[in-house]
Amino acid sequence: MSESRGGVRYDPIAVSAESTVVSEYFPETAEETAYQSEAALEQAFIKLLESQAYEYLPLTSEAELIANLRGQLEALNGITFSDAEWERFFSEKIAGANEGPTEKTGRIQEDHVQILKRDDGSTKNVMLIDKANIHNNRLQVINQYEIAEGEGGAARSNRYDVTVLVNGLPMVHVELKRRGVDIREAFNQINRYQRDSFWGGVRVSSTTCSSL
Repeated sequence: MSESRGGVRYDPIAVSAESTVVSEYFPETAEETAYQSEAALEQAFIKLLESQAYEYLPLTSEAELIANLRGQLEALNGITFSDAEWERFFSEKIAGANEGPTEKTGRIQEDHVQILKRDDGSTKNVMLIDKANIHNNRLQVINQYEIAEGEGGAARSNRYDVTVLVNGLPMVHVELKRRGVDIREAFNQINRYQRDSFWGGVRVSSTTCSSL
């Protein structure tokens, strides 16, 4: 993560579980005076996250989101799901059809290690989040992810500006508004998303909503 001290800025150039290597430079101060569209603001924000070791993913469908989640959990836990194992784990431990915000938030906060029943009858603990070694968790960012009405139980179709994934789980939504737009519009939009579609399908876990 970037850090500024006394006019000096530090940006990561290499990040691992053991260490972080940063570069030091003196940024040129410049004030944005020209018109900036929301699209330009969004791209600038994503670029900033990429500079801080977030991986950008051009995901456009729930199938791609679920496939990425599977790969991220396999990497985090050093396992490979069979298709049958993943189907059971996903439907029972991640995106239960009858679960709402309380159940999904509680899982991440209090029950982040779930039990996988393997095809051979054995069991294995699977972490959704590594809380003991936080650097093992992988951060990704997607943008303009669209959910259609009825998909995953969504009441209306919505398109989200920027979403942060932690180990493939959609955890943070950022609603962007260009300069001059009342910030209340962003909060109203986020509240509508909460009612309509945040908790459907794979949109799991604890969704923290922000506006810029």
